[in-house]
Formats: sequence, C-alpha cells, structure tokens
Amino acid sequence: MKFGEKNVGMVDRVIRIILGIILLYLFLVNMVAAPWSYLVALIGLILLGTGIVGSCPLYSMLGMNTMGKKA
Repeated sequence: MKFGEKNVGMVDRVIRIILGIILLYLFLVNMVAAPWSYLVALIGLILLGTGIVGSCPLYSMLGMNTMGKKA
C-alpha cells in the first residue's frame, strides 16, 4: 500500500469527520483545559483531514484498509 492511496472506507470517513468537527468545536468554545486544548484541536484537524481526503498515513504504515474489497 502506497502513501496517499485511499484506504479509509465510507463509514470510517463519516465517523472521522463527525469526531473531527466535535473536537474542533470543543476547542473553539474552550471546553478543554489549556494544556490539552491544543492536542484536542490537532487530533480534530487530523481526523477531519483524513476523513475528507480518504487516506490515512497511519493506516498505510500498518497496512490497514477499511474500504473493503476492490472490484
């Protein structure tokens, strides 16, 4: 599996996007304590980005794929 290759399935993408939006919202309304708030924002951005793009570098490194079988 190559980096940049789509390896995130539709259900996984939707979950990532929803969680990313929730984490970014928590950061923006200051619901997370100061030392952890930037980590929450970073994780939210990563989840949102990988959900939108459909490719996860960590999945590539681990050889994972949630897209299902290729036709």
